[in-house]
Amino acid sequence: MANPFKSIFNIRKEEVPLSILMFSYFFLVITTFWILKPLKKTLFITFYDQTGVDILAWHMRGSQAELLAKILNMFVAFLAVIVFSWLANKYRRQMLTYIFSGFFIISYIVYSMIINGAGDVTIWTFYLFGDLFTTLMVATFFAFMNDSVSPDSAKRLYGVIGLGGVLGGVFGSTFVRIWVDELSLSNWMWVCVVIGIAIVVLAKYAGEMQNLTNSDNSTEPKEDKEKEKATTNPAFDGAKLVFKSKYLMAIAGIVGLYEIVSTLMDFQFTSTIEYYLDGPDIGRQFSTVFSITNVVSMFVQLFLTSYVMTRFGVTAALMFLPMAILVGSAGFIAFPILWVGSFLNTADNGFSYSINQSAKETLYVPTTREEKYKAKAFIDMFIQRFAKAIAVLLSLGVTILFSEYSSVRWLSVAVLLAVITWIFLIRFVGKRFDELVSDSKSE
Repeated sequence: MANPFKSIFNIRKEEVPLSILMFSYFFLVITTFWILKPLKKTLFITFYDQTGVDILAWHMRGSQAELLAKILNMFVAFLAVIVFSWLANKYRRQMLTYIFSGFFIISYIVYSMIINGAGDVTIWTFYLFGDLFTTLMVATFFAFMNDSVSPDSAKRLYGVIGLGGVLGGVFGSTFVRIWVDELSLSNWMWVCVVIGIAIVVLAKYAGEMQNLTNSDNSTEPKEDKEKEKATTNPAFDGAKLVFKSKYLMAIAGIVGLYEIVSTLMDFQFTSTIEYYLDGPDIGRQFSTVFSITNVVSMFVQLFLTSYVMTRFGVTAALMFLPMAILVGSAGFIAFPILWVGSFLNTADNGFSYSINQSAKETLYVPTTREEKYKAKAFIDMFIQRFAKAIAVLLSLGVTILFSEYSSVRWLSVAVLLAVITWIFLIRFVGKRFDELVSDSKSE
């Protein structure tokens, strides 16, 4: 009788040790992300829920102030691109993990001393810090991973390794949901310190394993390896690589459109909860929705990702997220109520952090090493945050022109238009990915 899990656990014997290490590494990164996300969001929205915030004579609600914080994230991300690209010129794989993990561990310790009873400065910097963790640590993990596998093994392994991230999301969000009223914010920071140390240990063993097996995987064309040169301006290295490649520009378009869509939906989600709930109920609803979302993500990753990617290809896998968003946004236009608005988070993140993440990261495997580190960093850090800023400005415009909560539903019209363009880009990039993989096999 056929093994129903073969498509999920289709790992060769020699790949098992690396798969376990990277599964665990990604599990801990996403666990930390889902600890920080509800904490920073709840702290921010709760602090400004009753009083709001005044900026340049403009009185803003908590959800509006959060949009401004997302614009500030774009500038933080630009600095992150510069730092990441500069370090990528000097270090690879586990060394980048050591550097960034060390930075975040020190930051956790600092926040543990000041976050209880936090004021405006701490609340705003902690919100930016939470996004910076995602920006740097997820990019660092996938740069490591994409530099360690071939296109064929990526289709098989990314479903399993991605499951580590999904389970990390389930564990992290559930852990917060259970202990959110029991642990102080300072204690949560120490939990993150312990996880950060564990990430360093896993990266050490994974990096040593790659060095011992000399697993360079050679997924980039030989001539590109020979021509690879360290450029002099880390702020623009990735941008130059992206703008000279239609394939990378299409990936940037997909990432940018998704970020616009996701930001609009997150604003609708946050506005819905802010409108219907008050006080501690806000934090409970956030934690509950995040927990539900991650359970959905787990099932998608477990039963769909590897199966779809190995049998139907990357293009089919990339289609799931925009289709789910089409359904969720159409539903919110018709019924802008609490749980329909909450479902927007599930329609987005239930597929984004599972099948879409694995498929999107696979697109980078047949690229050059320079593109894996620098172009990807530019796309995942700057393009992503720039697109988020566009969505933020659109959301703010709607809230300024229309003060009623009911107007928030019409942001879904912009979402639907963006998704249509997104689907066309998926078709192009999927075809080009197949061509690149075919070319690499013929060399």
